[in-house]
Amino acid sequence: MSATDTATPGEDEVPAEHAVPDELSLAGGFAPADRGAWRDLVAGVLRKAGRDELPDPVEDALRRTVATGVQVLPLYDADDAGDLPAAVGVPGLPPFVRGARAGSHPESGVPAGWDVRQRHAHPDVATTREAIAADLENGVTSLWLQLGDGAVPVDSLGDVLADVYLDLAPVAVSGGAPAAEALLALVGDRTDLAPGGSLGLDPLGVHAASGEEQDLSGLAALARRAPAGWRTVVVDATVFADAGATAVEELGCSLAAGVAYLRALTDGGLSVDDAFSALEFRYSASADQFTTIAALRAARRLWDRVGEVSGASEGARAQRQHAVTSSVMTTRRDPWVNMLRTTVACFAAGVGGADVVTVQPFDAALGLPDAFSRRIARNTQSLLVEEGHLARVLDPAGGSWYVESLTEDLAQAAWAWFTEIERAGGLAAALDSGLVRDRLAAAWDARAQRLATRADAITGVSEFPNLAEEPPRRQPAADLHPSGGLPRVRAAQEYEELRDRADAAPSRPRVYLATLGPIARHTARATFAANLFQAGGVETPAADGASGLAGAGTTVACICGTDTDYAESAAALAAELRGAGATSVWLAGKPSLAVDGVDGYVHAGCDALAALRTVHEQLGVTA
Repeated sequence: MSATDTATPGEDEVPAEHAVPDELSLAGGFAPADRGAWRDLVAGVLRKAGRDELPDPVEDALRRTVATGVQVLPLYDADDAGDLPAAVGVPGLPPFVRGARAGSHPESGVPAGWDVRQRHAHPDVATTREAIAADLENGVTSLWLQLGDGAVPVDSLGDVLADVYLDLAPVAVSGGAPAAEALLALVGDRTDLAPGGSLGLDPLGVHAASGEEQDLSGLAALARRAPAGWRTVVVDATVFADAGATAVEELGCSLAAGVAYLRALTDGGLSVDDAFSALEFRYSASADQFTTIAALRAARRLWDRVGEVSGASEGARAQRQHAVTSSVMTTRRDPWVNMLRTTVACFAAGVGGADVVTVQPFDAALGLPDAFSRRIARNTQSLLVEEGHLARVLDPAGGSWYVESLTEDLAQAAWAWFTEIERAGGLAAALDSGLVRDRLAAAWDARAQRLATRADAITGVSEFPNLAEEPPRRQPAADLHPSGGLPRVRAAQEYEELRDRADAAPSRPRVYLATLGPIARHTARATFAANLFQAGGVETPAADGASGLAGAGTTVACICGTDTDYAESAAALAAELRGAGATSVWLAGKPSLAVDGVDGYVHAGCDALAALRTVHEQLGVTA
């Protein structure tokens, strides 16, 4: 070996393994990928999972419904997104898919991010005044006040806002004409008010909630009295979301309401541009983050189309959006998880381009929020803007093949629903005829089925319940929503009703889990069964075979093991359990197992609510 063979490379020499190529191909070491190869791999996995018959194309087996008539696929590529530049434009220009603004919002004056708006409805003036001060000192940029019986007294509005600099903090109110008049009287002829305030009039929302027709003829007169930069009417689409609507129904109904308001305002003498400028839209934001992102983007595109047809100028057609975290997703049980739900929803609202965001406190379903829950609500937004830097990029989801495709699908489905409402005579007529109620009921029935089978999981309620939890206690809140019209639903309500019944029973109801075989074989199904029964407030003591039934204090048992163990000894164990005093025997597995002596089966995809109601009956738990 010569000396040159072992010499260290000179300073100007680069070892071959460290050489930097002129062009870097990130996937250069891999064979080209195509959808056909991916489909082959997916089909192989599904067959291994027991799927003998597969659809064509195979990805149809993995479709998931996210809204009425709208499904998402497991894979998207450039062909799914269509002609992106033509379809979505750029931020601040029609069709406004990518955002209503290209920089700071001219109304809110917020240089980056969105307007952080906190809602207040506590009837005690001193408490609300103190809460408002804390909010404005700690990150909140605008206020939303619920006025009326059971909420902030209308005649106390001046006291509640006595310490608020109205030239810095926009104020929005809810409560109909009395609330609007109170706010107008308070601000008087001031011309230095912060832009972005709202009189909050929404007669069609009241119509939807109460079932009583409302008069829209006075909207134009109030719009003329509104301070510069303020909105007069809010199209509150959350009333439809709270009744069970998917994003499609929520968007379609909001368009129908917006068009009805445009007609009322222009009939009252306002120009088309002034009528558009008098409206803002309020949408729900859920923990289904991509659907929320796409829905907000679709809403702006749809409203731009309405404006284009109506002859509005491009600047007036930009929809002003106020996103509020969903009440439907909020739980009373394990309410701490609501913090996570609202964080995801707030993230989606920000990414989706909402101008204003309200995060409901995690204890909103329990009663009036306390100082801690309000602090968490406002800090959720501050964290996403200040620490998460969510506002540094406009429309961060733009260009995503998945999001762009979903935006398009939601827009098309919502427009079809909107035109159906218009053919029925408009939103008021569709509410009176029952068209809207029936459509929302069908949408909720489909969602309720997924909730019942736990295809849509509710963490802390239908999945991973904590029977030992002690929910925080809150001062009861008055029911501020009219009744007689559309219903109000929550995803967790039926499971929580079962939990309430179980908690109210003289003693905690129990189902004994009779395990078969070693721990490694029965753990999976025993864990599954325990999770399901506990979702109904039922304790699940467990032991090997029938030996622990006597000490479990129950007459209902569930056998847990493997299919092999069931074939060998489940029927015999069922007989042993009955001999030991069991009056009902369940089995953790599918009905196709057909085990003698078993009354019912619990398995993935079963109707968990139906099973829990049956168990309650068997154990004597009454409403």
